[in-house]
Amino acid sequence: MPQATNKTLFKIITFFSSLLLLSGCLTQPQKSEKSPPETISQSDNKESLTPPEEQPNVESIHYLSKQQGSEALHAPLEPLIPDTLDLPTQPPLPLTQFGPDSSPHQSLSGIVENQPFQEIKPTDLWHRLRQQYALPDSDHPRIKYDQNRYTKNSNHLLQLTERAHPYLHYILEEIEARDMPAEIALLPMVESAFLPFAYSHGQAAGIWQFIPSTGKHFGLKQNWWYDGRRDVYASTKAALTYLQQLHKTFDGDWLLALAAYNSGAGTVSRAIRKNKNKGKPTDYWHLDLPKETEKYVPKLLALSNIIADPEAFDIKLTPIPDKSYFEKVEINGQIDLALAAELAELGTDKLYSLNPGFNRWATDPNGPHYLLIPEEKASIFTQALAQLPDNQRVKWIRHRIQPGESLLLIAKKHQTTVDLLRDTNKLNSNMIRAGQHLLIPTATRHLSRYTQSSELRKRAIQQRQRDGEKITHTIQRGDTLWDISRKHKVSVRELAKWNAMAPKEPIRPGQKLLVWRKKSPDNSLSAPLQIVNYKVRQGDSLARIAQKFRVSITDLQRWNSLNIKKYLQPGQRLTLHVDVIRQSGG
Repeated sequence: MPQATNKTLFKIITFFSSLLLLSGCLTQPQKSEKSPPETISQSDNKESLTPPEEQPNVESIHYLSKQQGSEALHAPLEPLIPDTLDLPTQPPLPLTQFGPDSSPHQSLSGIVENQPFQEIKPTDLWHRLRQQYALPDSDHPRIKYDQNRYTKNSNHLLQLTERAHPYLHYILEEIEARDMPAEIALLPMVESAFLPFAYSHGQAAGIWQFIPSTGKHFGLKQNWWYDGRRDVYASTKAALTYLQQLHKTFDGDWLLALAAYNSGAGTVSRAIRKNKNKGKPTDYWHLDLPKETEKYVPKLLALSNIIADPEAFDIKLTPIPDKSYFEKVEINGQIDLALAAELAELGTDKLYSLNPGFNRWATDPNGPHYLLIPEEKASIFTQALAQLPDNQRVKWIRHRIQPGESLLLIAKKHQTTVDLLRDTNKLNSNMIRAGQHLLIPTATRHLSRYTQSSELRKRAIQQRQRDGEKITHTIQRGDTLWDISRKHKVSVRELAKWNAMAPKEPIRPGQKLLVWRKKSPDNSLSAPLQIVNYKVRQGDSLARIAQKFRVSITDLQRWNSLNIKKYLQPGQRLTLHVDVIRQSGG
């Protein structure tokens, strides 16, 4: 009996103690019956929150729960939460995360404020380029002149910017890696208009317009298969290296370095010495430089200014995404370019436009062994190439040597080189005999597919319709372009342009040149010819006599049945058919 009484008494005491404990935990400040329910606005800041004395006493609950035991933590907290508040679905933060001098609101704001600042990268490449301009500002009249010229011809300017799209991201990344002024990325606009097959009258090639000697100096290989001056990847590295060297040569002056890139370091150095001797300034704007170089730097600065603020010039640039356009894919050997285009699911022209260094139907058998492939096609190409057997990268034919054939003749016929035929067939010399067989690598597709190969590009230029009468001139031994141009009354530059060659490019006997000779509006106006008997004097040569009478060496030989291997003798008589009008300066 005493045990039962004690148990009953213990239960009663425990029950009333629990009631007292719970009533203390759930006590809330009294509110006016008319006050609206409290809500938390997302736009409120910490200063505009409800004063502490009017907030639910979260802190007192927190500390009381620690004092009264773990049982209090299981008490229902729903009455503390306003009905109007939308809570996230994830579990609430434990109350023990907040100290006596903080609230949940303060801790969350602290989390946000303490996040590291993340810079938002520009998505447009033009914006990224502008941010890294470093060339000195100038309002020189020459710059303003070119700004006006470009803005008046806005269609041409937009063409330049659109042509830059495939190449500009790679160029800018290379420039950034070398800590060079970003404006240099626009230099190919001035050099080549971003035309990958651009070829100047001075034998300069590619978007950076390297002449042969400078290209070789900077490691750009040039042969029948491949011209590194047109390789976008290799020539960009070479051009930037050259500019860095010039920058160092001219004591950190980028404008002088750019001028030297155009006209040569020697030309700029001589102009500087000349001004020093005269006590004149030696900056770019005061130097006496070739006309082309005087226009060169202002063009670049004008383009830079327009791209820096196109709206100020009423120009709308086509956006270029700030991401890689192409990927450099290793191919580990020679491959037919039409086949490579098919593996990459590209048109052949598109593949050539990214890989303009390759002159023929295939890559160079001796390298470089890589192709630039559009970013979105790179994995497709890589996988397809991995599945292609090595013996199917190019087509091989077995050729039976015919009487009269030579390695040179066979190589030309099959669009390859004598060296490759010798290497492939383990020949010690060029000597071959009829009846032998040769293995010859050849194109897998019809040659018309290789539209950007050197041969087809040249043929396309020659087939363009032009004004005048089209004739074919077969080059004779001793001919020069100057002789041929004089004979047909055209300029050397025109002759070179019509035949897709440089004015100083070597020519060979038997080679055929196209000439567009202007038709005379009236046959009665044809120039009268006069026969002249000329006596050879001491020191005379065919070239000197031809130049004196404005005739060609070929004509001199033909008129007089001369042997090119024999020297003229003083007193020897020559017959010339001279254009009277040209002799009088007409």
